[in-house]
Amino acid sequence: MLTALLLSALSIAPMAFRQDSIASAPITLKTPTGEIAGSIVVPPGSGRRPVVLIIAGSGPTDRDGNSPAPTAPGKTLYTDSYRLLAEALAANGIASVRYDKRGVGASANAMAGMKEDDYRFDSGVDDAAAWIRMLRADPRFSKVVIVGHSEGSLVGMIAAQRAPADGFVSLEGAGRPAADILREQLTAAGAPPAMFDPILDSLVAGRTVANTPPALASLFRPSVQPYLISWFKYDPAAELTKLRYTTLVIQGTHDVQVSGKDAALLAAAPGAKLVTIDGMTHVLKLGAADKAEQATTVYSDPQFPIAPEVVSQITAYVRAAPQVR
Repeated sequence: MLTALLLSALSIAPMAFRQDSIASAPITLKTPTGEIAGSIVVPPGSGRRPVVLIIAGSGPTDRDGNSPAPTAPGKTLYTDSYRLLAEALAANGIASVRYDKRGVGASANAMAGMKEDDYRFDSGVDDAAAWIRMLRADPRFSKVVIVGHSEGSLVGMIAAQRAPADGFVSLEGAGRPAADILREQLTAAGAPPAMFDPILDSLVAGRTVANTPPALASLFRPSVQPYLISWFKYDPAAELTKLRYTTLVIQGTHDVQVSGKDAALLAAAPGAKLVTIDGMTHVLKLGAADKAEQATTVYSDPQFPIAPEVVSQITAYVRAAPQVR
């Protein structure tokens, strides 16, 4: 889905912040360019325990997994997927941290002083790496495992190369470079390749483009081209091979945004284990395969529970990590 997966990734507009559940407490990452707000859930009891860093997917998705509806201005898609995952992990003795990315929710001010053409894909990666280092230094935690959802999968696997982590889980993550996916989505939307291929070829080569067709002017606006160049250079399947421990790739059969072929590409990495969850949608909840029906259920009703198997698989992996390959 062009709008949900890629176009929204270019938006940095803040959204309304929702109150965390009682199980969560605030936590803040201080950076040179502003504070990034998050939520931490620590299970009751004494002793050190593992902690999971949950990295959100593309666009203005907040720490709970909620985001503005791409085709309905003013409406928010409430899934609460990340909050539900955090609480389920806590019931299994695993702590977690999830956060609002720069420009989103309570982290809106973290974009202060930054123009759109200053922002890079690596900016988000560096923020994730800073969270990892912060959690690594916290004496409450015995190990740090990254769980990256959708675009957060790529963010997390690169961040894990820049900061010491004990494991990595990809949830519904793309297995191909973003430029390849964008070509596929533009073609499916009916755009002729002659309209976008030269632009994408130039950006992949690291060169900005001066003139773009009016129909693509928003997607390829000059201020966002540096971000696209920084994003397009990464191949998720190649990046995952650089992690020197076993990894977990989880994919739902009813995901209408990321396909099973992407999961298979990631799972080809040495030490990667692929788990396919029947009926799971992109937002980690069991739902119909029909895209329209998903929009009125799992994408809009936070009462829908997340798939039990996604919790059990992550729990088992976190407890076993690290397993160096």
